Amino acid sequence: MAGQCLFDCAIQAGFGTDTPIHGVGDGAPWIADQIEKKFGAQGGYLVDFFHACDYLSAAGKAINNDEQAQKAWMGEQKNRLKTQQANAVLQELQAHLEPSAVQDSEAPVRQCHRYLNNRPDQLNYRDAIKRDLPIGSGEIESAHRYIVQQRMKRPGAWWREHNAEHMLALRLNRANRQWDVYWQRISKNQHDQLTTSV
Repeated sequence: MAGQCLFDCAIQAGFGTDTPIHGVGDGAPWIADQIEKKFGAQGGYLVDFFHACDYLSAAGKAINNDEQAQKAWMGEQKNRLKTQQANAVLQELQAHLEPSAVQDSEAPVRQCHRYLNNRPDQLNYRDAIKRDLPIGSGEIESAHRYIVQQRMKRPGAWWREHNAEHMLALRLNRANRQWDVYWQRISKNQHDQLTTSV
């Protein structure tokens, strides 16, 4: 359903047979799968750069005790990711993997290595930067804050699920410049219902 909604939004925005699609997300496999299923070769997907950096940061703290060394190491890994050298990042992490006896929850280097290693085709930051495309999902996350949370999380406010969904539909239609289309559709549905019942 989410993939179909994504496809419908792309169609409304002018998606056609020659339109490339650029997706950015947290690396959840289902999101990348939906990009591939709905857009095929026209779709591309990146792991949110800042999300990848969260994993790298945790790994860097495990590798280096010194804060300056952590910053230098992190800067080098970020530069490698942005210049299509993810394999070098993986090799660096490989050299510091925790022993297998260490539980996964206590092994940030292993977690980072696995996360990046499982998504090699989702780390093409260099091309996105060259094409002036976003490598992070911050725009969407900030939109969530001012479109959804600003209205739904007012002090003292509470919502029934059904009413909250309607309010979100209104907020999203306005933000997506679909306000008039939304009300035309509502009006048509009501007209059709009246005509059918008469």
